[in-house]
Amino acid sequence: MSEKDKTKFIIYALGIFFCYFYFGILQEKITRGRYGDEENDDGTRGERFTFALALVGVQCIVNWLFAKGMLLVKPQKKDETHPGYYASCSLTYLLAMVSSNMALRWVPYPTQVVGKAAKPIPVMILAVLIGRKSYPLSRYLCVLTIVLGVVLFMYKDGKTSSVDEEHLGLGELLLVLSLAMDGLTGAIQERMRSSSAPSAQQMMLAMNGWSSAMVGVALIVSGEAASFMQFTLRHPELFWHLTTLALTGALGQLFIFLMVSGFGPLACSVVTTTRKFFTVLCSVLIFGNSLIPRQWYGAVMVFAGLFGDMLINKKPSVAPQAAKKPLLKEEHNSQ
Repeated sequence: MSEKDKTKFIIYALGIFFCYFYFGILQEKITRGRYGDEENDDGTRGERFTFALALVGVQCIVNWLFAKGMLLVKPQKKDETHPGYYASCSLTYLLAMVSSNMALRWVPYPTQVVGKAAKPIPVMILAVLIGRKSYPLSRYLCVLTIVLGVVLFMYKDGKTSSVDEEHLGLGELLLVLSLAMDGLTGAIQERMRSSSAPSAQQMMLAMNGWSSAMVGVALIVSGEAASFMQFTLRHPELFWHLTTLALTGALGQLFIFLMVSGFGPLACSVVTTTRKFFTVLCSVLIFGNSLIPRQWYGAVMVFAGLFGDMLINKKPSVAPQAAKKPLLKEEHNSQ
């Protein structure tokens, strides 16, 4: 690797690290923090942000604009993918994001990151059951390591407060739902690639466009749009938080795109997985989400399994076009 390539790699890696690091901080601040200083009936102060649909909607709109900008800068051939694929894929993609964001109301950010890191599990299960694929034993061992790590991390000790008992397991259940939707999203994306082979930017544009439309309808029908606007007017600082969250997510996607196109999906996977581990560490240090030794062991097992799975999947050579296709998976998984 030349000095120029090394410099590019460092810049792209740092871009991914810092963008998604700040993205994670903002996401936890928005979903688990409180706005205002009014005293509530239970003695707490401030309002909680509970508008998961609106949060996802903002991200989808900015992602759509970002993808549109990339296609304007670098036009591509017409996307001939059937709209039905995009509609179904967008629905599962949307449900995965909403479930993941809602889970943060009941689980700390490290739990969400480690839980979402188990994405290879539903992808492999669906590939075996639906796609009738077979995998080498080493891949099953890696996934088993991830499963055991997640179990160690998620396992709740005996004592819980009366408040926690009311929502016991709800956050974890939402993470499981999010993982299941991730698996379905991956399966539909594979079907799209085999039928019409859209580029990553085209998939990103179409999926976020469909998702934005679906969220818009849901916001209006549920009445959340009006409540969200009122909440934002009461707490103007939220507008800055949401804008920064969406922009850091979009910039992170840009660096991921540059990393995949310049150095391949394996290098990008290593960087994004390493980033997630440090995000967990920083969340512990910044927000006081303390982890007991068992959870640290579980987190290490999860990321060790992920690294092992990536190394097993390493390809000897990657064609330029093929190198771009994993972008959407990486982008979605990074959040």
